[in-house]
Amino acid sequence: MTHSNLALCRIINVKLSATRQSDSTKTAKSEIKTVKVQIKQSQSIDLKTDCRLVVLKQVKKLSSQQAELNRATGGLLDRLQGAEQFEGKLGQIVTIPVPAGIPAQNLVLVGAGEQRKLSTEQVRNLLDKVAKKLKVAQIDEAHCDLDALAEKSDTATVARHLVEAIGDQRYQYVKRPKAARDAKAGKTFRLTFLCEDRKSAAAARAGGLAGVAIDNGKTLAKNLGNMPGNVCTPSYLAAQAKKLVKSHKLKTKVLSEKDMQELGMGSLLSVSRGSKQPAKLIVMEYFGAKDKKQAPHALVGKGLTFDSGGISLKPGAKMDEMKYDMCGAASVFGAMVAVAELQLPINVVGVVPSSENMPDAIATKPGDVVTSMSGQTIEILNTDAEGRLILCDALTYTHRFKPATVIDIATLTGAVIVALGHQTAGLMGNDQALVDDILSAGETSLDHAWQLPLKETYTKQLKSDYADLANIGGPTAGTITAGAFLSCFTEKLRWAHLDIAGTAWGGAAGKRASGRAVPILTQYLIDRAAD
Repeated sequence: MTHSNLALCRIINVKLSATRQSDSTKTAKSEIKTVKVQIKQSQSIDLKTDCRLVVLKQVKKLSSQQAELNRATGGLLDRLQGAEQFEGKLGQIVTIPVPAGIPAQNLVLVGAGEQRKLSTEQVRNLLDKVAKKLKVAQIDEAHCDLDALAEKSDTATVARHLVEAIGDQRYQYVKRPKAARDAKAGKTFRLTFLCEDRKSAAAARAGGLAGVAIDNGKTLAKNLGNMPGNVCTPSYLAAQAKKLVKSHKLKTKVLSEKDMQELGMGSLLSVSRGSKQPAKLIVMEYFGAKDKKQAPHALVGKGLTFDSGGISLKPGAKMDEMKYDMCGAASVFGAMVAVAELQLPINVVGVVPSSENMPDAIATKPGDVVTSMSGQTIEILNTDAEGRLILCDALTYTHRFKPATVIDIATLTGAVIVALGHQTAGLMGNDQALVDDILSAGETSLDHAWQLPLKETYTKQLKSDYADLANIGGPTAGTITAGAFLSCFTEKLRWAHLDIAGTAWGGAAGKRASGRAVPILTQYLIDRAAD
């Protein structure tokens, strides 16, 4: 079992012991329930279920588990092997409707192959196929015997990624005009892990709960990201944050434009000038540490609910996708939900600067100079480089929490898609240990990031003749100069920046939100809780 999963097992099981929760594992109240996990310390083939999911190794001689299943089903495995329909090869999946000899409506056999070990990527790819097969078969409940796969990875990893895979496959955006009818499509998948002993049961419970919490956070992030810009406004985001006060026991504060003006947030307010939608600065606090004054870990998410580019107007093609420019904020919402549901023993603060960027008659113009909350002046050479303008004031505001670490998350530059595609987020920061921790969290969660350099030579590209710095650094190294701009507002902070413009939507996710970076942020915080 990996170090991260050992830590996760310890955290989850300490919480369960402290609250005397049953195997149904109650978490914080949530309106989002894609998958519900239960644990049974039994592998009996006599358990009644809609679907029995069994992972089998590729071996010529049947194991005792396989032999028992083979006997109960009248030699089913022998017949499948003889007909070369199922030999347990990696990725091989066979569904048997209403199998004879066992009380299940469906039997799903999954091949784990003959390799001794599988990478987390291989495990997740296999489980994605399983989740898709369950969806196609319209199966809403399953008892899972995953021992053969757990031997090749670890139980917590397998349980977690199966839950996430099912959640991703079953996610469906509920169209608001017919929400009452579509809500029926969101039926909860009931997933029971069958474990042979207490150790594997504890690991499955920890992994399953982590998967559920992350999936719930991703679902919230996807819903917010997929909403049309005329619905998901800064005021709407603020209202959703206030709902989390009751459902997840978060402390929430919303600053108005008047509040921000009094604080001197001239950079943030310069972006919202052209919109009739008022900007909001949303603050969500989670107190899980015994010491409520313990330094929190801060997440700062860009919340541009629609970005037209302002006076530096974007091309019309695909401008509708600029509703996704608040996916950094959505990932902060999702991570806060996941942390609260996992009841991590740390303090976390989420800060979301939110506005629209529109080309009104009083909108900020190229060449204008504004004063940020830090007192630094900024020459705005391009109004479409607005994300960094709202983030810099939010980062300055975050200083007041005296955070242990700060991560900002933003769909900041198209340049990061050119560099890293839709698979990997760009990462940079002023503290290598923090960057390494985030990279490690990306490997565990499969929400990958890649470090880009952050050096003084890039900051020099932001030189301005009329202000302390310009908001763009020219045509080269656009992702890095954007990070360099933000670094000018992180003095005395252990800070890192995640550019998720390529991962938050598009690519394999298609024209819809992916829920990233909820997994990497949640894993980072799980690891901090174990420090």
